[in-house]
Amino acid sequence: MADYSKFEALNVQILGISSNIPFSQKTFADSLKLPYPLLSDAPDLKVIRSYGGLNPDWAMTTAQRWFFLIDLQGIVRGQWRGSTNEVFPSEPILKAARELAGGTAGKTNQNNRNK
Repeated sequence: MADYSKFEALNVQILGISSNIPFSQKTFADSLKLPYPLLSDAPDLKVIRSYGGLNPDWAMTTAQRWFFLIDLQGIVRGQWRGSTNEVFPSEPILKAARELAGGTAGKTNQNNRNK
């Protein structure tokens, strides 16, 4: 992730979560040399389900690509849905993280939802 250091500078912890099994997640993360952890929500998909991230096109057994910005109190301050086949640009999330760091959390939550 080219912008990882920008997120680090804002004290943002990046995590990935998927419906894949732990071995698959580790293999994928290692192959990309990701600087952040990828977590597995298999087999129950409790976290993915609680964030509304299940893919209805796959009998609700796989996750859609979503990005959430969650503050230190656990409040979701922004959410973006990404396409499975595209690299999602990090700039909208960085912008929201900068606003949150600057104290405009309410605006971030309302203005940065892309569904």
